[in-house]
Amino acid sequence: MAGQQRETAPARYEVIEDWLRDRVRSGTPGDLLPSEADLAVQFGVSRMTARQAVQNLARDGLVDRRRGSGTYIAIPPIRRHGSALTSFSSDMRKRGLVATSRLLRAELVDGSPDDVEALRLAPGSRVVSISRLRLADGVPMSIETAVLPLECAPVLSRDLENGSLQVALSELGREPATARARITARTATAAEARLLGVPVRSALLVERRVILDTEDRPLEHTESRYVAERYVIDAVFTVCAEL
Repeated sequence: MAGQQRETAPARYEVIEDWLRDRVRSGTPGDLLPSEADLAVQFGVSRMTARQAVQNLARDGLVDRRRGSGTYIAIPPIRRHGSALTSFSSDMRKRGLVATSRLLRAELVDGSPDDVEALRLAPGSRVVSISRLRLADGVPMSIETAVLPLECAPVLSRDLENGSLQVALSELGREPATARARITARTATAAEARLLGVPVRSALLVERRVILDTEDRPLEHTESRYVAERYVIDAVFTVCAEL
């Protein structure tokens, strides 16, 4: 009819996107979704068109694209209160998730200037350095590097893949009590992306903490690099009266 506008048909990637959103709504977090190649065949489109649909869902946090593995319905991000001092293992256990680690490196090294300053050690002091890939229900969450004083070296003989570093330190008589932290953001390097199963230059939350024990002695200088879409740190602020 004259004067009426014709409705525009949805773009082909939008059809795929709507179909995928239905799959996400009806599925379970962690379920594997069809690959871009399979979507291209199913809908008779190019892989580039299928990729655009998947990228839109990833942008909205609905799917998790893991390098070399596939695209999965996203697991809701882990949330942690910014003022809580908890270990990764206990934090995951409280959420009903199984925490595991992949040991990347555990050795004695010369402490960096930042490490020895944080741990109140003399320049050039030897320290314990432990790097692990931390996983929750098999999903990579972070890369963690913990630097400890040399007196904590006995933890190197412990099972650091299946056990808790905090438990090992407690058994040495070093109980964590307080901590201060700084949180920044940056993008993942190629090596980090490969370990975390995310695209290169994905957003990371970087938390650097200095943990003190019950005698106010530095216990750990730790850097944790979290996949931003999988980990959320909540904070509560109050209004301060102006001086």
